[in-house]
Amino acid sequence: MAIGLTPEHEELAASVRGFTERHLSPPSAESAPEGRPQWWQALAEQGLPGLHLPEEHGGQGFGLLDLAVVLEELGLACAPGPYLPTALAAAVISVTGGAEVRGEVLPWIADGTGTAAVALGDALTAERDGAGLIVSGRTGPVLGGATADLLLLPAGPGYVAVPASEVTVTPLRSLDPLRPVARVEAAGVRVPPERVLTVRTGEQVRDLAATLFAAEACGIAAWCVRTAVEHAKMREQFGRPIGQFQAVKHKCARMLVELEQATASVWDAARALDDGSDDAAFAARVAGVVALDAAVSAAKNCIQVLGGIGYTWEHDAHRYLRRALSLRALAGESADWAARVAGTGPRPVRIDLAEPAARERIRAQVAELAAITDDAERWDRMGGAGWTVPHLHEPWGLGATPLEQILIQEEMAAAGVSGPQLGLATWLVPSLAIYGTERQKEEFLAPTLRGRMVWCQLFSEPGAGSDLASLGTKAQRVEGGWRLTGQKIWTSGAHRASWGYCLARTDPSAPKHDGISYFLVDMASPGVDVRPLREITGGAMFNEVFLDDVFVPDERVVGEVNRGWQVARNTLGNERVAMGGGRGRGLPELFAAANERTADPVELGRLICEGQAIELLGLRSTLKQVLGIRPGGEASVRKLLGMRFAQNVADRLHAWQGPEAAVAEPDEPSGRRALSMLAGRAGTIYGGTTEVQLNIIGERLLGLPRDP
Repeated sequence: MAIGLTPEHEELAASVRGFTERHLSPPSAESAPEGRPQWWQALAEQGLPGLHLPEEHGGQGFGLLDLAVVLEELGLACAPGPYLPTALAAAVISVTGGAEVRGEVLPWIADGTGTAAVALGDALTAERDGAGLIVSGRTGPVLGGATADLLLLPAGPGYVAVPASEVTVTPLRSLDPLRPVARVEAAGVRVPPERVLTVRTGEQVRDLAATLFAAEACGIAAWCVRTAVEHAKMREQFGRPIGQFQAVKHKCARMLVELEQATASVWDAARALDDGSDDAAFAARVAGVVALDAAVSAAKNCIQVLGGIGYTWEHDAHRYLRRALSLRALAGESADWAARVAGTGPRPVRIDLAEPAARERIRAQVAELAAITDDAERWDRMGGAGWTVPHLHEPWGLGATPLEQILIQEEMAAAGVSGPQLGLATWLVPSLAIYGTERQKEEFLAPTLRGRMVWCQLFSEPGAGSDLASLGTKAQRVEGGWRLTGQKIWTSGAHRASWGYCLARTDPSAPKHDGISYFLVDMASPGVDVRPLREITGGAMFNEVFLDDVFVPDERVVGEVNRGWQVARNTLGNERVAMGGGRGRGLPELFAAANERTADPVELGRLICEGQAIELLGLRSTLKQVLGIRPGGEASVRKLLGMRFAQNVADRLHAWQGPEAAVAEPDEPSGRRALSMLAGRAGTIYGGTTEVQLNIIGERLLGLPRDP
């Protein structure tokens, strides 16, 4: 759930958390203290005001990503005081100030001597005064403006740095009583040239502000998720914890989903700004939409889960809501940020891997594969040498590390090398490699990895749905094997498959998840009847499969008899990773839609933000594997979001056509979009419905009580 991924960032977060526990009392004060808080000097001694500033100016030489980690922890504590506005002002001066103002102001901020604030409101008028400016007008509200020593004010197209003593600062009653705001008025204030910042546009400052505000918002949202979940575990109604009720469980799970999106978007924005990337503005604006909205939503939902206690003044929940609302209001409406997102981008989602030796080795091997022009011959070579599924252990794979897997994918894509499309066998192969006998591996793995076997999955049944353990298909012991009888449904590609992997109950007296065995079924066997299911699209990808006394020999049972659920869980785990791992579904179409007259820019921008966040979750999950860090909730969250996102994209692209959406000519764009929209209804059903995925997130990631 945290912004930082590396051990160094975890240590930094822990250090700041320790500081807040020692020095900050719970956020229960009526209002913030006037001036600086008592712990400000202790904060400065920790080096936190200058964390992101150059060492030559008294800073620690770290970047905005490190600062985001600190802000997240301070947000978790709902810390009062001027840290956020001062850190933002220092970042703006560091990026846009000349040598003189940097040399004068940054050391003064880094050692805790001075505080600063940045106005994000209306620009003041600016008239030329030689090389300097004369500024006049009023702007605000300014976060931290009432206690700041230095103010960065928008003037004309850029910004100026003005001592607070030279302008009129009027404190305002703040929605967030722990952090005051103020209006600032300038009446013909002369600004020397060294205090005129070289800001390209006001958007540059706003993008920095959005990223840092969003970082603190992640901490706000994290506190709300934790508080709601802890309450849902303990509070009882009707004789059981409220977290066991699906409505509460799903609300908490959705809060976690939004938090995961928020932390991923802020992580990307901070690293993009640190790198000076051309697409940093896009990343910052995505964070401005995703994280600030997530904090407000989490705070509101936290109060809802808390119930009456959450509505009291004594509980801290309303202070986090006030903080979240204030951050979003001062940063700018999320609808405006969404519209900006629709007008920028895209930003590629990738990891820069500095592994030249490994890359050169893999590139040379891929070149040998690329030299084989016949697909069947190349697939034979790939399947036999472990290239089809390189993460498997040898001889079926290469035993590739996560880093090597990424390099293989990149080099194969660059060389235009494609392997056999395993389809549903993608999820079978790892299970067979672990649980299969040596005979099964030779008979089934070897040809499958060469693209010679087509598989289907015989799991779902009419009466079971997502509850796969409630099987009705029976397997009766006979001489030399088993007789399978039952019905499977929603079987993708069964009409083309030569083999199927099937679950059937071998011991009806055993508990629900016991007494199940895992079979490999020849789809040409007597008694197998495949009947296509015509879908709402008019096509037939799914099938019903009837098994009428189908014989399966003993040597085609995978794993132990009556222990098939263990094998199935491995298969389902591979399914969730694979189905949640696709990249780019819907994003290219959205960017193309930005040029369409009927596309709503706010809707479009919000969808782009969601799609980018999903991609970033995948990137962070991959990066954790490369770094050897235990995965978090990204895969489960991404699985849920990916299906919903693809569905929403298809729906909006269809709706944005206006009256043309009523036309379904197959050769016209309207027909293709109609087909995609209709097909999208299955996205949140197959592979685990939305509701089941929310249960998984609530129970496995948040630890909420399981359904009875």
